[in-house]
Amino acid sequence: MTFGRVFWLGRERDVTRDEEGRVWTVDRREVPLSEAKLMTPVVPSKIVCVGRNYREHAKELGNPMPAEPLLFLKAPSSVLAPNGAIELPPESGQVEYEGEIALVMARPCRRLGPHEDPLAYLAGVTPLNDVTARDLQKRDVQFTRAKSFDTFCPFGPWVVPVENPEELSVRTILNGAVVQEGWARDMAFSIPFLIRAISHVMTLLPGDLIATGTPSGVGRLAAGDRICVETAGVRLENVVEG
Repeated sequence: MTFGRVFWLGRERDVTRDEEGRVWTVDRREVPLSEAKLMTPVVPSKIVCVGRNYREHAKELGNPMPAEPLLFLKAPSSVLAPNGAIELPPESGQVEYEGEIALVMARPCRRLGPHEDPLAYLAGVTPLNDVTARDLQKRDVQFTRAKSFDTFCPFGPWVVPVENPEELSVRTILNGAVVQEGWARDMAFSIPFLIRAISHVMTLLPGDLIATGTPSGVGRLAAGDRICVETAGVRLENVVEG
């Protein structure tokens, strides 16, 4: 079932969306989206990101492919709701978009065994923009500062269950033009592999996110831009403010 969260009638509410696009509260009250504010569908305790998971993206930045998943974290305080404004910080002169398929965990997941199905721990997927201060990423030894400015992690608004993750695609649209397009089947490390591997490093909790990497085509953001990321029929939209 597709689910999310909205702010409606003075408070936050968990909601579901049916096949006709109608939105319902848990007590079956229909929510008119014109009167509600979309929120992120979950509140993650952590955002685990995978670097260089598409060969063409690694190539465009002049980086070698890793032999195992290259993991880093974005600060939970970087989360931004759909339709919110990405803020360009004065500390960076090169902020870029990175459209990604984000995995949303459904239940605690730790050290999965070889016969356990990683997808059984997955609630679904949602679009995510791994906004990055590229100049700071190149300057620093690690990625924390470049990836964790406030508003640098928009995602949502809906989580969609998936049965065949290899069939997923992701597309990024900047001011109406498609600038990125990639498919999960082209990932260096598959979605089930990533869930299993990360579970051997840290416990994944319900609502945690795994950002599975970005395809080639990353580029700069400027004040006034409108940036969209799409996956699994869900569209994430944000504006950029300088």
